[in-house]
Amino acid sequence: MRVAWNRSILLLMTLASATMLLTNACESNAPATVAPANGSAPTPSPGAPASSPVPPSTSPDEGSFVTTGPLVADQQADLGPERDGRIVEISVQIGDHVKAGQLLARLDDRLLRVACDAQNARIAASQAEVRNWKAEHESARADLRRADALLKERIMSQENWEVSKYKVEETAAQVDRYESEQAVAEAELAATIVQLEQSRIVAPFAGVVGRSSARLDEQVKTGAPLFWITAQGPLRVLFTVPETLMSSFTVGKRLDLTTADLSGLRQAGRIFRVSPVVDPASGSVQVIGAIEHPSPELKPGMTMQVRLAQ
Repeated sequence: MRVAWNRSILLLMTLASATMLLTNACESNAPATVAPANGSAPTPSPGAPASSPVPPSTSPDEGSFVTTGPLVADQQADLGPERDGRIVEISVQIGDHVKAGQLLARLDDRLLRVACDAQNARIAASQAEVRNWKAEHESARADLRRADALLKERIMSQENWEVSKYKVEETAAQVDRYESEQAVAEAELAATIVQLEQSRIVAPFAGVVGRSSARLDEQVKTGAPLFWITAQGPLRVLFTVPETLMSSFTVGKRLDLTTADLSGLRQAGRIFRVSPVVDPASGSVQVIGAIEHPSPELKPGMTMQVRLAQ
C-alpha cells in the first residue's frame, strides 16, 4: 500500500515538472517589445520589419526659382524669293544693317521687262483704236439723227435708215472690243509688274542681316530661305515657369536677368505677357519678359538666366 502511494506521488511530480518546462519554452519564442520610458508606442524588436519613412513633398520656391530663355527681337523674319528664278544681284552680307524696303537680292527679270514693254505697246494700240472708234461712233450717231429726221419727212427710205442705224451699232461694238483688249492688256501688265516686284527681295523692316545663304547665279525656288533679318529692339526674353508658380509670375513683376555670355552683366526687366494656357505635356506656362534699357552688348539669340527680382 505504501509502495503504491509513493508511486502516485512520483507520477504527479513528473507531470508538474513537464508542464513548467513546456510553459517556459513557449514564452521564450514570443517576440519581445521594449516599452519606452515616455509611454509612447513600443519599439519593435530587432527581428521585426521596420516601416519606410514617407519623404515630404517639395515644390519650387519663387525666391530661389531660376530658369533660362532666349533673347528675341519683336521682329524677325526668314526671307526668300516669291517666284522661281536665278539670282543675278546680291546687295548685302551677314552683319549689314538694312532699312525697311532696302534691296537684299534680285532675280533675273529681263523676260519680264520685255513682257512689260509688249503689254504697254498693246495698251497704247488699244487706246488709239478706242479713240478712233469712239469718234466713228459719234459720227454715226449724228448720221442716225439726220436719218431719223429724213425718215420722218419720208425723204429717206427705211432701208437707208437701217444702214445708218447698223453703223451706230457696229461702231459701238468696235469701241467695246478695243476697250476689252485694253483691259486684258492692262491686267496682264499688272500681273507682270507683280512678278517684277517678286524678283526683288527686300527688307520688310529695319534690322541687321543675321544669316545669308544667297549665291550669285544660283537657281532658287519660291520660298527658299535666303536671308534672316532681325530687328535690334525692343528685346524680349522667352521662358517658362511651372504651373505651381503661376500666381507669382504676373504681368508687371520685376525680373533680374544675367547671362553666362557676359559675366558681371545684370539686366533689369519686367514681365510683359503671360500665356493663359498651361502646357499639359510639361505643366508649364509661357512667359515673355521685356528688357528695360538693354545693354548694347545684348544680342538676339543669347540665353538669359531669369529670376524674380528681390
